[in-house]
This record gives sequence, C-alpha cells and structure tokens, in this order.
Amino acid sequence: MRAKKVIVIHVRDDVEKEEFMKEVQRLNLSAFVYIHGKLDSLKVNVQGTKDEIREAIRAIREAHKRVRGRLYPDRKGLFTYYPDDIFREASANISLPILLKTLELLGETVETKEDYIKTSMPWREIVDLVKRLSQNLEQIALQTTRQIREVVVPVSVAYDIDPEELLDMLVDLGLAEYKEDKFKYELIKNKEQALKELLEYLEGEEDEDRGHKEGGEPA
Repeated sequence: MRAKKVIVIHVRDDVEKEEFMKEVQRLNLSAFVYIHGKLDSLKVNVQGTKDEIREAIRAIREAHKRVRGRLYPDRKGLFTYYPDDIFREASANISLPILLKTLELLGETVETKEDYIKTSMPWREIVDLVKRLSQNLEQIALQTTRQIREVVVPVSVAYDIDPEELLDMLVDLGLAEYKEDKFKYELIKNKEQALKELLEYLEGEEDEDRGHKEGGEPA
C-alpha cells in the first residue's frame, strides 16, 4: 500500500539549498520525492510504501546533515567532509593520503575519523585543491609508483612546483631512481623519510633565497 509523507527541511541560504537539492538528486531512492518551498523552508514530499518512505526520509536527512557539515564549521572551526563527496564534486579521483598530506603541508588543521575528515579548509577551496592535485597526479601517473606519488603530488601543490621537476629533484637528492626496466620512478628510501628530506631541502632553498633578498645584491 502506497502512502505519502511531508517533512520540512530548513536551510540558511541559497547555497545550502542548492547543495541539498544536488545531494537529493544523487540519491538512488525507491520512493518518489518532490521538493518545493521558498526562502529557508523546503517541503519534501515523499511517496511510496512505508518502508520506502522511511528509507527515503533517513537518506534525505543524512544528505542534509552532510551538506551542513561541509558548509558550516563546528565550534573548533572545522568542516566535516566525506571524501567521496569531495572527489565527486571535483570530478577527480585521488588517494586520501595525498589529500591529507597536502592539507597538512598547507598548514590546515586535519582530523581523520572512520569515514570522514574534519579540516579548517572551506568546501569550495578543498574542491579546487582536489582538482589541482588530480591534474598534477595525471601529469606523472604513468611514470611513477604509488609511494612516490604520495610524496611528489602533495609537495607540488603545497610549494607550487612542477611535479616532474620534483621527480628530478628526488633523484638528484638520492631519494629516488628511475627504473629503466619498469619505465618508472621509485623511491629509494621509505616514503616518510623521503618526504622529510625533500621538505628540508626545499625549506633550505627558501631560507637561502630569503637571505639573498635581505642581504641585497653585492655592490
């Protein structure tokens, strides 16, 4: 027997409304859902069997919770993101370790939970960040192993350095080598040590450049 139920979803502004509508459209629901309303109140009409309605309302409320989590920070100033939501919005697919390390290198606060992350970076910024990471990843994907990508890609974005230049830098520093038989760059040291030494080198370069600027050009 089919039934009908109406729930009201409150939104703060048009941005939240649009994000919520997008999330509902992505849901694969058995029930028929129709949403209408003005200003800050949206009426959600759900039609179907009792079980279909119950499942649809649960999914719709969860979608709204996810939207609010990524648009509005909590008391600690952190936004809540489900990685799949970010990757889908950015139309990109990168590994979570690459994203987390990049956020860390950019000085953002990051907390990892079981199936979501909390960070100080706002929604549109993190979506744009993932797009940039994806572009840099694509540039070196075929010639690198997963381990070296997790070093190069975050650093390339955080320090605004071409990823291929970083590959050469890793080789010059004795942290990686190019395997002719595999046509791939591989790390010689473990990922954590390679990243540590690469960052120390880059920070040393920055300090040297800063020293030259402060000291001025010789007469």
